[in-house]
Amino acid sequence: MPKLINELQKTANATLKGDFGWKNVMQTPKIEKVIVSVGTGKMAKEKGKQDLVADRLAKITGQKAATRGAKKSIATYKTRIGDKVGLQVTLRGKRAEDFLNRLVHVALPRTKDFKGINVTGIDEMGNYSLGIREHSVFPETADEELKDVFGMAITVVTTAKNKKEAQAYLSHLGFPFKK
Repeated sequence: MPKLINELQKTANATLKGDFGWKNVMQTPKIEKVIVSVGTGKMAKEKGKQDLVADRLAKITGQKAATRGAKKSIATYKTRIGDKVGLQVTLRGKRAEDFLNRLVHVALPRTKDFKGINVTGIDEMGNYSLGIREHSVFPETADEELKDVFGMAITVVTTAKNKKEAQAYLSHLGFPFKK
């Protein structure tokens, strides 16, 4: 069985301090939060679809999703300021660890033609963003109707100071980066 993220967090300093010259355990990066967001777009106009997406997102993350409104009016898309256009969940602590364990060890390997995740998703501030095309890769929603499939964006916010630290830290936690 693969090691859990909280177990790997404890060994991160001992493993990585030689590469980065850390003298204190507090210099080791940590996961601050995980943000899961879904843009509902056209689904928001259809009756009941927003609630369906919110329910499935709650099953996947274990936390109720908050609706997000449009920031601008766009006449072409018939969108006005404040219209519901998405859902977002911010996970911290134990829920974030549990979600990342399911993401790394269960959901990502279940994706079609999975060969690893791109390193280019790490930004200069040490955060990692990744997109998933189908929510059905999570075991909580795999057996439901597949006609209402939606994608999601996942952002892992870390305390890493730069891209190199973040990549080493996330690799140590078991994120399957492409070689």
